Amino acid sequence: MSEIRYDRLHNKYVIIAPERLHRPNLIKRELLESEKKDCPFCEGHEDFTPPEIFALRDNAANATGWRTRVVPNLYKAVQIEEEDISQRDGFFEYIKGFGAHEIIIDAPCHESRISSLSKKEIFDWLRTINARINDLAKDKRVIYLNIFKNSGQNAGASQQHPHTQIIALPIMAQNTLEFLKRNQEYYSVHGRGIVQDMVHNEKEVKVRIIDELGIFTAYCPYASFFSFEVIIAPSKVISNMSRCSQDELTDLAQVIKNVFTMLDTQLDSYDYNISFHIAPVNKNFENEKYMDDIAENFTFYIRIMPRLYTLAGFEMSAETAINGVAPENCAKLLRGE
Repeated sequence: MSEIRYDRLHNKYVIIAPERLHRPNLIKRELLESEKKDCPFCEGHEDFTPPEIFALRDNAANATGWRTRVVPNLYKAVQIEEEDISQRDGFFEYIKGFGAHEIIIDAPCHESRISSLSKKEIFDWLRTINARINDLAKDKRVIYLNIFKNSGQNAGASQQHPHTQIIALPIMAQNTLEFLKRNQEYYSVHGRGIVQDMVHNEKEVKVRIIDELGIFTAYCPYASFFSFEVIIAPSKVISNMSRCSQDELTDLAQVIKNVFTMLDTQLDSYDYNISFHIAPVNKNFENEKYMDDIAENFTFYIRIMPRLYTLAGFEMSAETAINGVAPENCAKLLRGE
């Protein structure tokens, strides 16, 4: 029997319809057959990329011996050299393409999956993301950071080598701005933010939780847009992942490794997206009314989205998903029960 569930976090509806699981439209995974000798992200190919912006290494820049590496995206959507100026085009308006578009090379190994990385390697990846958050936030023109990872062709990746992207913009993404508004309204009534209460509820009912360590809980959300979707969030209010302590980041690295080990065991071969949802890094005219309380009500979270099905006309036009596996069943399978 199907259910129409409301996703309070993303303000969308999801139809949980187990009978749809039998339709023959599972995505066939298309492997990205990029060879190491041509890969711009492999160790030893540092001259294939622009000069690095940041790296975790013990030797000179732009050489081998790195653990993570950050370079400008050659095919950047925005660039730091542009001016942050609003202009009109008749009826329309636009801002010149100011921003930053960076590639984080997650690890030197070409074929590595997250589950195969050590906890230290995942910690270094998270530490690198945090370093870029803090550095980009120094530019007061940068308001919003979109941090995401595409793995596999069905998830939008064009390179096999594991990498993460950061796009820094002078404007707010509208879905994040809309969440700030709803979160502020919720906080004014309940004295807590939406994510904080959501994690508290999951810890109470327990049925959708797949892993817990320290302050972090990993669970399959009640209204999962994707089958086997997982959210990882802290139980205390931390508005930005860069504000995690070293011990907290170490625990988060272990939870991420555990989650991907579960997903790999259950799903075998699959593509996925990861998104890191953090508070705005600076104030502008769009978000200023929400920023005073942001440290008390906004909790960052990580969203892991396996791409097992094709998003078709209904999902795209109605912005409503049809999910063939109830999150309670996903959680049970991931726990190995």
